[in-house]
Amino acid sequence: MGSFSIWHWLIVLVIVMLVFGTKKLRNIGSDLGGAVRGFKEGVKEGTSDKPAEAAAASQKVDGNIIEGEIKEKSKSA
Repeated sequence: MGSFSIWHWLIVLVIVMLVFGTKKLRNIGSDLGGAVRGFKEGVKEGTSDKPAEAAAASQKVDGNIIEGEIKEKSKSA
């Protein structure tokens, strides 16, 4: 059932090209490539921001490093 020959795949490829056209398939491929590229850049930015945030949150006071987290003050107080 899962063993298709090369001829089966060629026939499927020809049918897909006839239905969608080569221009639309090319556009789908470029859109998919752009989405993957954007995802990779987002992952790189997400991993590179962590050390920068940690360095910004820590301060050096009298030779000691104090680490903290800045939180917004609630309006209910």
